[in-house]
Amino acid sequence: MENIKQELIDHTLVLTINREKQLNALNKTTILELSQALDAAAENSEVKAIVITGAGEKAFVAGADIKEFAHFSVEEGASLSAQGQDLLFNKVEQMNKPVIAAVRGYALGGGLELAMSAHVRVASTDAKLGLPEVGLGVIPGYGGTQRLAQLVGKGKAMEMIVTADMIDAQDAYQWGLVNHVVEAEQVLEKAMAIAKRTQRNSPIAINAAMKAVLANYTDGVNGYEAEIAAFGECFGTEDFKEGTSAFMEKRKAQFPGK
Repeated sequence: MENIKQELIDHTLVLTINREKQLNALNKTTILELSQALDAAAENSEVKAIVITGAGEKAFVAGADIKEFAHFSVEEGASLSAQGQDLLFNKVEQMNKPVIAAVRGYALGGGLELAMSAHVRVASTDAKLGLPEVGLGVIPGYGGTQRLAQLVGKGKAMEMIVTADMIDAQDAYQWGLVNHVVEAEQVLEKAMAIAKRTQRNSPIAINAAMKAVLANYTDGVNGYEAEIAAFGECFGTEDFKEGTSAFMEKRKAQFPGK
């Protein structure tokens, strides 16, 4: 791939956005390549978790590549948003395996939207996060208005979006925007450690649990009913049989992922 580096480490796929000179800005090629990498990971039984990060020390992703859409029409702008959400941002959120964003430096615009699409976020102490789009005469278009409010609440989301201000990692942690804040050189290590902890659990149950959580944020879906259905379905899996057997036999479970 042109803009994405892939490395499989102990069943965790590390996807590094490799456009350091452009502060890892998301262009069409990068979005497409990330989408393709996620599709392959979803079907690869060797991949148990995914970490997304950015190359270099300055930025996770400093936004979208503005020059690609500066002259778009209304229709082209709407299409850009819809295609991006479908190709990448919704795909990250709906992945069948845990996705962890390892955020070092700037996570702005599309970069913060990408991080928010992940299931867990680890940020460096020097991270700066924000949605600056209104300063360009546009709004967040890759799910930012929705996911930010879900994570930090309507009031804080409104403030961040309408001021276009960046916040630091400690504010992001206090507001619930990131799960962990660590020193810059420890960001990837912390993300990998979280990914490793997920691997001791049933991949079938993890996927079902993530879907149940997301159901509460889906229009027309009752989250409690989705949980009941997913809970029941787990009883028909080999993972459930193995997990309960291992518990009663006082041994470590070896989940087949079926």
